[in-house]
Amino acid sequence: MKKKKRAKWLKFRHRIVRNVACAILKPYCVLKYGLKVERFKEQNGRQYLVLFNHQTGFDQFFVGMAFKGPIYYLASEDIFSLGFVSSLLRYLVAPIPIKKQTTDIQAILNCIRVAKEGGTIALAPEGNRTYSGKTEYMSPAIASLARKLKLPIAIYRIEGGYGVHPRWSDVVRKGKMRGYVAQVIEPEEYSSLSDDELFAIIEKGLYVDEAVADGNFYHKKNAEYLERVLYVCPDCGLSTFVSHNTKVKCLKCGKEAEYLPSKELKGVGYDLPFRFVADWYNYQKDYVNNLNTLENCDSPLYDEVASISEVVPYKKKILLQKNAPVKLFGDKIITEVNDNETVFTFAEVSAVSVLGKNKVNLYHGEKIYQLKGSKSFNALKYVNLYYRYKNIIKGDNNVKFLGL
Repeated sequence: MKKKKRAKWLKFRHRIVRNVACAILKPYCVLKYGLKVERFKEQNGRQYLVLFNHQTGFDQFFVGMAFKGPIYYLASEDIFSLGFVSSLLRYLVAPIPIKKQTTDIQAILNCIRVAKEGGTIALAPEGNRTYSGKTEYMSPAIASLARKLKLPIAIYRIEGGYGVHPRWSDVVRKGKMRGYVAQVIEPEEYSSLSDDELFAIIEKGLYVDEAVADGNFYHKKNAEYLERVLYVCPDCGLSTFVSHNTKVKCLKCGKEAEYLPSKELKGVGYDLPFRFVADWYNYQKDYVNNLNTLENCDSPLYDEVASISEVVPYKKKILLQKNAPVKLFGDKIITEVNDNETVFTFAEVSAVSVLGKNKVNLYHGEKIYQLKGSKSFNALKYVNLYYRYKNIIKGDNNVKFLGL
């Protein structure tokens, strides 16, 4: 019997979809985001590996507007577990699925396949939108992937996106942002470089620091949902926050901070030791990196509720229970589904990742479970405390990486 020929990843319809989407979305993005996209005039019909820093939920559209032709984006498995919506996305734009926080060999093979078929590939090496306004951790493995694909690398910078729409917020502010190709690295340029040297160039090219008062970004709800990123109070330690309009408040001590249009923070009636969210974010990481989470194995650090689902990768999500009790300890997460307690010990969980604004994925054996909390749910603390535990157990007390 003849072997069935594998269908091509690249389809002509992807080009049509791209052109229609750009025609519709470009004026919307310009008006909504105050966006200035600079067309990449030097593309000349060539394919590229496009690497971009990740600031907003619309970044992929900003990239697409700068290039001619369809682009094939790496996307987390979460968008492939939405049933009909996922099937429609596959048909229209054929994104390349990748599992977050894990080494995904199949994703690499799919990238090689797309490259061989002549497609341009785009991804954010951070893997996460920035919480602080500064470019997040990037895996050095991106250099190895680039070398395997043998494509020219286009470094695409997004600036101002954090001011316009920070990850922790639901609202888009009035302000200005920019997207452009800042640098191209040709294969003959990086062929003689080591992976470390190539990674250093990529890392430097994509690094953006938005923790500066470089413009004004207006909205009456500027501080709303800052509790999605903040969970350490400079006075109380581990805490819970609540926000309203332009202010955020620690529920333990009652102190408030105001988020200004300049992206600066100001204490309400006291001197806040942080000027920007990035300063608070760094303090928070330092605080967690000095925690001995093994001292918090008997009583929960946080006791809250979330919907719990089992994720069937690239197919669907199965809701197990809405508003289930969730307890976060220094060494585990305990949930309760239909009155049955499940213990996810960090020793047995292979990875914990944050998705979107209020979702946490737990990779436990062959299964993936997702916690989705309320709009005020802080998913970041689950990732940070999990990685702090892992660093302690490995004896890597000096390792500062906390999952993002």
